[in-house]
Amino acid sequence: MPKEYRTIEEVAGPLVLVRGVEEVAFDELGEILLANGEIRRCRVLEIDGSNALVQLFEASTGINLAESKVRFLGRSMELSVSKEMLGRVFDGLGNPIDDGPALLPTARMDINGLPMNPAARNYPEEFIQTGISAIDGLNTLVRGQKLPIFSASGLPHARLAAQIARQAKVLGTEENFAVVFAAMGITFEESNYFIESFRSTGALERTVLFINLANDPAIERIATPRMALTAAEYLAFEEDMHVLVILTDITNYADALREVSAARKEVPGRRGYPGYMYTDLASLYERAGRLRDKKGSITMIPILTMPEDDKTHPIPDLTGYITEGQIILSRELFRRGVLPPVDVLPSLSRLKDKGIGEGKTRADHSATMNQLFSAYARGKEAKELMVILGEAALTEMDLRYARFADAFEEEYVSQGFESDRSIEETLTIGWRLLSMLPRTELKRIDDQFLDEYYQKNEEV
Repeated sequence: MPKEYRTIEEVAGPLVLVRGVEEVAFDELGEILLANGEIRRCRVLEIDGSNALVQLFEASTGINLAESKVRFLGRSMELSVSKEMLGRVFDGLGNPIDDGPALLPTARMDINGLPMNPAARNYPEEFIQTGISAIDGLNTLVRGQKLPIFSASGLPHARLAAQIARQAKVLGTEENFAVVFAAMGITFEESNYFIESFRSTGALERTVLFINLANDPAIERIATPRMALTAAEYLAFEEDMHVLVILTDITNYADALREVSAARKEVPGRRGYPGYMYTDLASLYERAGRLRDKKGSITMIPILTMPEDDKTHPIPDLTGYITEGQIILSRELFRRGVLPPVDVLPSLSRLKDKGIGEGKTRADHSATMNQLFSAYARGKEAKELMVILGEAALTEMDLRYARFADAFEEEYVSQGFESDRSIEETLTIGWRLLSMLPRTELKRIDDQFLDEYYQKNEEV
């Protein structure tokens, strides 16, 4: 029986100071027993000699210092895991909230898993098809990669996240593919949208959902992504599945970190966020990847809303350092009705070259990708010149590129949130657009591919 302490010294918001404790460890779980028999859960944040600072998972209202007791459970936070998690919905602490039966666990795993040892990793190289042309064709997602989506307030990142979760698949294999979806600090409407979206398309059967609502405690928000990654690690490395982890919204997670840090009266870093935020985010992101001697893998798509659309804000800035690229959503494209509003020019997948080409997508993929980037960039420049100097000042070739840029956004990028394009469809659309330009302009593509795929278009 755990020892009980009646030595609560102080309660300050979600924090409780307990004096005179023995053999209590950092991150250990505890319970506060109120006089009326109610039990509140807590976690040890700090140990100073015989003093323990604990943080409550629930509200501190009603805790009587003299009559309440604290006991420590001798273990850190754990998640019950089993293959039966697939198709289930859990709260941010791993408790089922879908009215289904209690989970019969195969094992219990500490949620504070370790980042992967770089020496034990396999290099990411298998293509994952999301069904979204702007990602598959130009900023390809590779199995084992960490590829964040940088969004902004009011942009449809939730719909994009749901679309990727529904459509993602590893091509050319019969291997098991699963999605672990963790939502942090979202509204009830958003939660309902995700659950119904997965249920209506049948994607729920291969998905594990962890939902932390905006009115749930900050400490639960900090635990939610760790719960999701622990579930992913079990499915990937114990059940040999390929797991796609989608975390939304990392900004809400970082704000919860800041809230806890402020409650502990820590010295703030940039914009009030704790100085250890880089380390904390890395401890999450670096749990994704492929391990040697293991069949399974974890691929991660963290989604974050950039405060004030600012890429230099600490959250996107630090995320960009740790991960392998970024997909950036554009407010301007969204206003013009381009859905999903992926801004392909500043977006980047650092591992895309490893996952495309002969035997993975198609031999012409790399060349057409580079040509599409080049032509779209020139088309955007031509359109900017047109705004400043007028259409009459542009050459005939510049006008062609400007028309190409418009068609590229309308046909290639803008496909809606229900369209699931195969990589062959994406490449076909790319070739149709490139055929708007004279063959002599396509200098980044070998003649063998031009002979096979280029269709002369005299109408443009």
